[in-house]
Amino acid sequence: MEVLLSHTYFPSIAHFILLLKSEKVWFEAHDNYEKQTLRNRTYIYGANGKQALSIPVNYTQKNRQLFKDVEISNSTPWQSIHRKSIESAYKSSPFFEFYEDDLEVLFSKKPKFLLDHNIKCLETIVECLQICLDSEDTTIYEKEPQSSVDFRPLVQANTKLEDFESYTQVFSDKHGFLSNLSILDLLFNEGPNTVNYLKNQASPTLL
Repeated sequence: MEVLLSHTYFPSIAHFILLLKSEKVWFEAHDNYEKQTLRNRTYIYGANGKQALSIPVNYTQKNRQLFKDVEISNSTPWQSIHRKSIESAYKSSPFFEFYEDDLEVLFSKKPKFLLDHNIKCLETIVECLQICLDSEDTTIYEKEPQSSVDFRPLVQANTKLEDFESYTQVFSDKHGFLSNLSILDLLFNEGPNTVNYLKNQASPTLL
């Protein structure tokens, strides 16, 4: 199966299930930017439950803008805030220290374009998981793709999916299991078992 996905900030678990189960992955490279999506947002499991981390961007809705042209606003220390939030959420998880140094570069440089940063985040996680992907960017925008299954709706933060199999999370005793968070949640809690977990899940179905 070939699938079509959008690049997101520290992709969701559903996103990575598709990456591992698909013969080929196409990444949308010609779509318009939309606010309040996973293009610039990811969800982690904090002490108070589901927590959003959003990258500030320079964007106006007055004129349509391609996702690939959207620049990150580095006027605030968002990287420091995100890093501290992730550390606070996962410092007691079994594998946080194992992957902490691998992720450090993502919080130390000031990227210009959001898409480039998302790609770097994806590449970093792929290296942590030691997996190989057959992926390619699209060359044109197709509203209805002809040769791949369209999973671009996963970029919407409110997309409804069936829950995946539960695993132990740091704060699950307080708030229960939270499904389909950022891949970071699975990585820090499951470590080397992350790939096995992903392979054992059914491919997501858009509800």
